[in-house]
Amino acid sequence: MVHETHRLANSPEEATIPTTEPRTWFITGAGRGLGRAFATAALDAGDRVVATARDATTLRDLEAAHPGRTAALQLDVTDREAAAEAVARAVDRFGRIDVVVNNAGYGLMGAVEEITEDQARSQMETNFFGALWVTQAVIPQLRAQGSGHIIQISSVGAVGAMPTFGLYNASKWALEGFSASAAEELRPFGISVTMAQLGGFDTDWAGSSMRFATANTAYDETRLAVLGTAAYPDPSAPPQAEPEDSDPEWVDAPPAEAAAALLALVDNPHPPVRQIIGTGAHQMVNMALAARRADYEADAEFVWP
Repeated sequence: MVHETHRLANSPEEATIPTTEPRTWFITGAGRGLGRAFATAALDAGDRVVATARDATTLRDLEAAHPGRTAALQLDVTDREAAAEAVARAVDRFGRIDVVVNNAGYGLMGAVEEITEDQARSQMETNFFGALWVTQAVIPQLRAQGSGHIIQISSVGAVGAMPTFGLYNASKWALEGFSASAAEELRPFGISVTMAQLGGFDTDWAGSSMRFATANTAYDETRLAVLGTAAYPDPSAPPQAEPEDSDPEWVDAPPAEAAAALLALVDNPHPPVRQIIGTGAHQMVNMALAARRADYEADAEFVWP
């Protein structure tokens, strides 16, 4: 298998050098869900993976199934020193890092008024600062190599916003803000940055991984419109089956589909800064941008190009 991953840092056209060497991935939040799917897909493609999770024991089966090509590391991405140490250990193990996937994160549901200070800070510490610390840690290594691809697992919620997801939206908007700047800063060094704007996938993101505010009755109608119930779900309750007569506009795709899309993105010699991935995601982005355009067009002095 030929991977075009080694770019010439000083080439004006960012030429690539084909290599038969397997790529080395560094993936955060790889213990389950999308992160596990990304790690599995990379290994199945013949690459090497440094998989991290808060609990590294959740990754031991990957190491056992792919001896010599997998390193399981414990990492709490909110710890900046630990992120730098994990990156150093990855380089010590495999000599280089080619693909970085900042996947660690979680959802937080609650109206802005309902969110506590601890909830707001924890959301930003993981979804924003965690990705920032890992990104800062890997840049010197990628710059020295003259190549690399940083993929920030973002969301269609970074393009628009939704009631009761304000702090989650804020964390992803913040992620995309620094990532868009980094994409421009790092391009001269042969490093690509892509924000993968994901739609819904069939993981436990909206289940056991989701955190909820304490409901304020003032927002019962808002929750009813968004959730179909005035109360926040009980994350400890078993998932409810869909009614037999339900006909959703789209169904969340399996994580393997996201992983396949990510592999295609990494194989692209000229990856975009933004990549939409997932069933219904393109429609969601379209609606969010249309709403923003309508706001701007209400200003008589604004002319849409």
